[in-house]
Amino acid sequence: MAVNFPRTVEEIYDDFVARRTGLLKALTDEVDEFYQQCDPEKDNLCLYGMRDGTWSVELPEEEVPPEIPEPCLGINFARDGMQKRDWVALVAVHSDSWLMAVAFFYAVKLDSNGRMRLFKMLNQHPTLFETVRNRNKRGTGPSQGPPNKKAKVVPSGFAGRPTESQTPSGRILRADDVGPNLKGRQAELFWPDDAMWYLVEIQSINLKTKQAKIVYASGEVEDLDMEEIVRDQHMALL
Repeated sequence: MAVNFPRTVEEIYDDFVARRTGLLKALTDEVDEFYQQCDPEKDNLCLYGMRDGTWSVELPEEEVPPEIPEPCLGINFARDGMQKRDWVALVAVHSDSWLMAVAFFYAVKLDSNGRMRLFKMLNQHPTLFETVRNRNKRGTGPSQGPPNKKAKVVPSGFAGRPTESQTPSGRILRADDVGPNLKGRQAELFWPDDAMWYLVEIQSINLKTKQAKIVYASGEVEDLDMEEIVRDQHMALL
């Protein structure tokens, strides 16, 4: 059956984002499940980011040559010979390489301007390795943990929306989103401590320092380093 490959810059970018989203889940929020699936007693296994935003640990494609570049082979064999965090970081590095390989496999028929535009779009995202390494380094304000779930007062602007969820419902914040239009915008903020997304409103933003003040649905206020938030993909705009 013929595969419908992405052809335009936008289609290739969307494919990259979806595959990256799946890989990021495997390497962060769902890392324990991913770790268990990578049994060293099994044959050579690969980590695939799928076009629907999910991930899968599978044997490599039997077809030679494969329809698209294949990810790193045999990631499971090194699992028990390293500390878990180091092994996950190593898989992240190889997954970053695979994402770029797939994107530019699709991009070979673009002209030089198209390839340059595509690279700039891809490069606005932090690498998986950067995200895995830095995922616990977030927050510059006084709040060093998730917002107080027991708070009773919910600001009126949040009425009708869930105040927390396991997955974001909005679009991940990009570097070019950080501007004056963010003031007053509602968003979801990710907390690695409990792997939850919390409803917030951006009250103010300093474009020189890239600092923003946000308020949670609980009424708590926090100052954020927006460069870190963008890098770690810890905010989704609503």
